[in-house]
Amino acid sequence: MVDVPTQLMSVTRTVRTEDHEGEPARIQSLEQLYPSPLDDVWDAVTTADRIARWFLPISGDLEPGGSYQLQGNAGGTVLECHPPADGAAEYRITWEFGGAVTWVTVRLAAEGEQTRFELEHVAPVAGVPEEMWETYGPGATGVGWDGGLLGLGLHLGATEGSLAPGEAEAWAGTDEGKSFYRGAADGWAIADVADGVDSDVAARKADATYRTYTGTEV
Repeated sequence: MVDVPTQLMSVTRTVRTEDHEGEPARIQSLEQLYPSPLDDVWDAVTTADRIARWFLPISGDLEPGGSYQLQGNAGGTVLECHPPADGAAEYRITWEFGGAVTWVTVRLAAEGEQTRFELEHVAPVAGVPEEMWETYGPGATGVGWDGGLLGLGLHLGATEGSLAPGEAEAWAGTDEGKSFYRGAADGWAIADVADGVDSDVAARKADATYRTYTGTEV
């Protein structure tokens, strides 16, 4: 069993459009507070053996200038890496998948014995087919990142329950999994509305995202 409601409510989601390196880009961010100290969270998100325990197996050189590859998913280059110092840490990578190049930044900030995790995903507007965005909106990628934060939350004890990365695909078809993906899709619809999208349009996109992730009807 996974405490789906608590996990969904623990994540803050935003989406906005602004210039990035001279080009319009959509920027999605997710934040969650984890009950672990900064050094431990940093180790969990930068060490290959720990990343595999909550996300996906990863290979490559996880140092600035090195390349990485997630099994069956994205690969890219480590652009920057700033280990914990003065209560903060950060790394930035390219996220290359399906011929598209986007950018991901992970920021950590100590809050007492807890750590605030922020993931920011920057995608050029020109790099995402307009039809795809009009159909799914930010949930297309955002719900996938929600799954990553769920895995990290279970790994660090922020969320009660157990779900191995290899079980996630089958879990998506269970009632519990469907409730997670429904809630995550709706969470991105709320972020979409906050960015100025009509609520009915955002709800339609959320329905399409939910169907795609679970293989079911609304």
